[in-house]
Amino acid sequence: MKMKAPPDPFGDSNLNQTLFVWRKKIERDVSQGVPLDAFSVKAEKKRQRERMAEIEKLKKRREEREIEKAKREESMALSEIIRLRQEEDDDDVELKAKKDSAMEEGDTDGVLEVNLESQQQDKNRLIKPKYLNRVHTGYEWNKYNRTHYDHENPPPKFVQGYKFNIFYPDLVDKGKAPKCSVVEEDGETCIIRFEAGAPYEDIAFRIVNKEWETSQKKGYKCTFEGGILRLYFNLKPFPYRR
Repeated sequence: MKMKAPPDPFGDSNLNQTLFVWRKKIERDVSQGVPLDAFSVKAEKKRQRERMAEIEKLKKRREEREIEKAKREESMALSEIIRLRQEEDDDDVELKAKKDSAMEEGDTDGVLEVNLESQQQDKNRLIKPKYLNRVHTGYEWNKYNRTHYDHENPPPKFVQGYKFNIFYPDLVDKGKAPKCSVVEEDGETCIIRFEAGAPYEDIAFRIVNKEWETSQKKGYKCTFEGGILRLYFNLKPFPYRR
């Protein structure tokens, strides 16, 4: 006759339960005011299901965070690629503008930029356009200067013209060309202002207040191509009067 092992060989009823609860934990919880009904097998199974559900929620949130992180990293990488390509394009555009506006004898880089107080509140959301400008200076050999000066002892140099290259590669309305206006002031100088629209702020420079030569034969040029506004002009000389 075969002997069957008793259902509880160690005399511990907890071993017969599917889920067992530590006696010391029960004693501790009871001492802290937890009712005895909370330590039934049914209650413990419920707590276990709740813990598993919470673990699943945590796993799901972790997976969602990993997916969001991967998307952010992908977006940042794409933005960096676009930025680098844009910088390369900007460099190409600036290089072309430099070639088109090569320094000639008498040219300098110094065109005084003017701060426009009217758009201070928009500084945080607008971009300042890049620019490459030239000032052409030279001698005016009018009758007076020819009488009083020679090539060994030349007269003072005067501003004879300007070359403005303003870069607008990211205009919102690419079909609308930027425009410029001249603000007259009392004195020998005036302000030339360039306006292009979003996302660029207006930009202005102080120039000599003289009439422009507007003939292409005399160097005048005003074009907007490839995101570059080019404005080249010479100044009419003052006629000499006795």
